[in-house]
Amino acid sequence: MPIRVLAGYDGSPAASAAIAAAAKLFPRAKAWVANLWPPPFADDALRRRLWTGAAHIDEFVAAVEREGGREAARIAAVGVTLAAAEGWSAEALVAQTYAGEGLQLAELAEQVDADLVLVGSRGLGGARAVLGSVSDMAVHYAARPVLVVPHPLLTAEFAALSAGPVLVGDDGSAGAQAALDTAVRLFPARTVLPVTVDDGQAPGDPQAGGAAPARLHVPSRPGPPGRAVAGALADCAREQDAAVVVVGSRGRSAVREILLGSVAMATLHHAHRPVLVVRTQG
Repeated sequence: MPIRVLAGYDGSPAASAAIAAAAKLFPRAKAWVANLWPPPFADDALRRRLWTGAAHIDEFVAAVEREGGREAARIAAVGVTLAAAEGWSAEALVAQTYAGEGLQLAELAEQVDADLVLVGSRGLGGARAVLGSVSDMAVHYAARPVLVVPHPLLTAEFAALSAGPVLVGDDGSAGAQAALDTAVRLFPARTVLPVTVDDGQAPGDPQAGGAAPARLHVPSRPGPPGRAVAGALADCAREQDAAVVVVGSRGRSAVREILLGSVAMATLHHAHRPVLVVRTQG
């Protein structure tokens, strides 16, 4: 049975590249290409063309929704064409949203029963990389796994997508076990490599039936521990020529009470590979 993907698509190069990358990870997938249509429901140029003065505000609102809806459908259709060219069976999904695109994607994933949500990231450094973006909101709110594809990927990183191993961050927690189980389920034909990073904390008890992880030692460095662990995972992914890095949204870190743990967030910032974030229920 093909993997079912809900792909957020806004027509940007990052969104287009995310579809191309995910098609290498999940050949012949079933996809819904979603263009979400947030307020003010049309771009500035279109609104300027439609504005005829305050006396015609009702006509203006109706025209903005009409023309904005047509543009949203056009963008989604472009995404469907791209997905089909990559070998996916795809259909468009267009929706107005008032609650933010990331939250809306999470809700749509439940409605279509997707196996995962796909979003692109513009690959910016520092706090701008993910914080406050659609990808950030999706990984915070989605109950389904979220695949975040950075843009741009280098030639070697893109080449690894077709057959590279799947690297899973493993700290012995329930969240790590959920990430490992999801990796095995979504990538049944791939080599799955659980990796434990020695971050100075006592490792958790190995989960029953779990694969024995390799141990990676993280050198002491300034900054939050989550960043050091994420950096080690990124280094390991590069050395192993991994196709994707899989992390749980909660682990043993001191910030486990927030929905997205520091290691997961830092990995999204620092791993120049697709990152699959698996939410831990509860």
